[in-house]
This record gives sequence, structure tokens and C-alpha cells, in this order.
Amino acid sequence: MAREFCVPMQRKDERENVERPIDGARYILHCVSVVRRGEGEAMQTCDVAVIGLGLMGSAALDALLSAGVDALGFDPIGPGDNRGSSHGSCRVFRRFNFENDNYTDLSDAALAGWKRLESDSGETILIPSPVLEAGRPGSPMVAASRAAALAKGHADPAWSAAAANREFPAFALPADWDVVVQDGGAILKAEVALRITRSRANERVFPEAAQIDCRPDGVLVRTKTRDIFARQAILALGPWLGRALPKIAPMLEVTRQAVGWFSAARPESVSPDRFPLFILERGPNDIVYGFPDFEQRGVKAAPHNHGPKVDADDWDRPATDAELMQVGNALAQLVPGAAGPIVDRDICLYTNTAPADHRPDKGQEFIIDRWPNSRLIVASPCSGHGAKFAPAIGEKLARLAIDPTYQVEPFFQLSRYSAFA
Repeated sequence: MAREFCVPMQRKDERENVERPIDGARYILHCVSVVRRGEGEAMQTCDVAVIGLGLMGSAALDALLSAGVDALGFDPIGPGDNRGSSHGSCRVFRRFNFENDNYTDLSDAALAGWKRLESDSGETILIPSPVLEAGRPGSPMVAASRAAALAKGHADPAWSAAAANREFPAFALPADWDVVVQDGGAILKAEVALRITRSRANERVFPEAAQIDCRPDGVLVRTKTRDIFARQAILALGPWLGRALPKIAPMLEVTRQAVGWFSAARPESVSPDRFPLFILERGPNDIVYGFPDFEQRGVKAAPHNHGPKVDADDWDRPATDAELMQVGNALAQLVPGAAGPIVDRDICLYTNTAPADHRPDKGQEFIIDRWPNSRLIVASPCSGHGAKFAPAIGEKLARLAIDPTYQVEPFFQLSRYSAFA
């Protein structure tokens, strides 16, 4: 691995205990001198080590193990922890995506993966739900979502606002708003999915912080209890990725995202059989999304536009009333049946990419690629709209590790940035 991606070397007497934390005690990722073992003492080996086991890393580990690959996973953050990009009970699954019409195929592949996981486990991961997307006349979000559906030969999902208000009585959308209602959507039970994939890996998951030594012939993974030599390593570090690989940091932005649960004014109108998943675009940089009350916890709703830039470790301060004011106002104006007092709150971190400059894009895309001149594979920073794709992205990461001839689609590659071209 090139020296620029390593921690500066320490004096010989300092090397043994050097640590550079990625998230407090959670991740330690850097280059260190290899500890030499005694004569004849064998080191445990594996084909692939997966560092970071959120939804993406866990899906990659699951795909590798399903393919018969000798793979191990490392992550001290377990299901139910309130940190990490995959924490929390639910995410939105959409088949047609306004961000990029290329994502429809990715959604379909992910749906098949989620269904396989449900079949294998006997547990429910996806709760079917329509997805209502609405915005002011000419809304770019609504237009892009509609175009993505039509491009795949799907029936036109456009509705009138009046029809949407009749079908979903919690809503009061303005008569002139653009509206689409997708079928094929679902509430993704993220915490359940994470628990299942971790349990499938069983003893191949080590709930420990890991450090790595990047070598020409592989990667030494070191924890407090063991050393393991892997031929390759997948890094699925979420908001900590830029700290682990400084060269990629300028392409990433980590933002603080407030999430709230609201006690509905009309509880009967927000049950899953009467209330859709929703995404509402009130204007530029003013998008709010939400869920029906499927947990008897209230309506979960949050801003989708990016919050303030933060450090990868900034999880501790709870979401404030001021941060959730935009959401409360949107509910009162457009979804009055769901409006009400805040009864719970959380913080998520989005990690999104900057616009690419070599093969230009608008940013907020994923990175799924091999890291140059190394045995590392980088899992995408796709916080904000990537969770639904986890089984499909996991398959791509596994193929990158298994098949040296495999290349991901150009719009996922690092080479779209001039720094990697």
C-alpha cells in the first residue's frame, strides 16, 4: 500500500502500542509493522476480511459466505447500537429512484436479495407500502421518479393531489402539486436485516475493533485477541471511510441528520393500511420523508436535505426541536393527520460523495471499487439513500473480491474523480 495512506511511521520503541482511532474505540485502521511470530507458529488466514458490518458490510460478508469463500467480519458495533449508518429500525425501499434511473435495476436485484433473506430466515424484512412522492408544480424529484418508472415500462405512477388526499386521508396536498404513487415500495426493517445477516455469519463475526497492515500480498488484520492474515479486505466504514483513507476524504461529506417521531393528530389515519411512505419536496433544499406508524411509536419523519457538516464521531447531542421544526411545519401543512408533538428523536449521519470531475456527475452517488495499488476494496458511502440496495451492493463487493476481471459500472468507480483517473 502506498505510504501516503499509512499512518506516519513511529520510532521503533513506539510502534508496538500505536493506535489511530477511526471512531473512538470502534475502528482502528492504519498501517503498522508486522508482529513476527515464533518459529513454527502458524497465523490464522482467510480469503477476505470485511471491516465494518453495517448493512453494506454484512451483506458483503453474507454474499461471500454464500459463495463458499473463507471470509471473516469485524465490527464492535452490533445490532441495536445507536451509532453507525445502519442503526435504527427502518429505512425506505423504493423501486424507482429519482436520484438516478440506473438504480432501478439495482433496486430489483436488492429486492430479490431481501426476499431470499426473508425466505431463508422465516422473518419479515420488507413490509409492503406504497410510496407517495409529491412536490410543487414542476418538482424535479417527482418528475425524475416518474421518468424512472416509465423508462422501465411501468404504468404511469402520476396521481392528482385530490386523488392522493382521498386515498390517504392524513394528507392535505395542494391541488396543483405534482404527485406520483409507486407500488413495489416497502418499509425495510433495517435492524432486523442486520441481525439476521450477522447471525447467519455466526462465529465468523468478531465483535472487536480491528487494525490492518496493508501488504503487497494481503492484509494483516489485528484485534486485541488475534492476528488474521487476509488476502483481501473490504472496508465498509460509513462516515469513517474518509478518515481511514485520507485521499478519498475530499470526495466525501458527512452531515448531521435529525430524525423525529410525531404523535399523530389522527392516529387512525397513519396506520400502515391507510398511510404510505412519503417524500415531499416543498422547494430547493427542503425535502421531508416519513413512515406510517407501523411500530406504534408515532410517525417517523425527517429532513432529507443535508444538515450541517460534522465529524464522523458526532453522534451524541440529540436532535433538537429547532432541527425538527422544518419537519413539524411540513407535517402541519401537508400531512395534518400525522402532525403532533415530538415523542422521540434520533440522529443519523449521511455520508455523500461530492460531484465527480473526471466523468462528471451531480454527486450523492456511491463508490464501490477496488482501492488503487492495494488489496483493499472500498464499500460505498451511501448513507441517505443506499440502505435499500444492501444485498445488491453486497453482491458487487463480493464479486470484486472473488473475480479479478469484474468491474462495477462506471458511475460507481473511483476513476470518475480526477484524483483516481
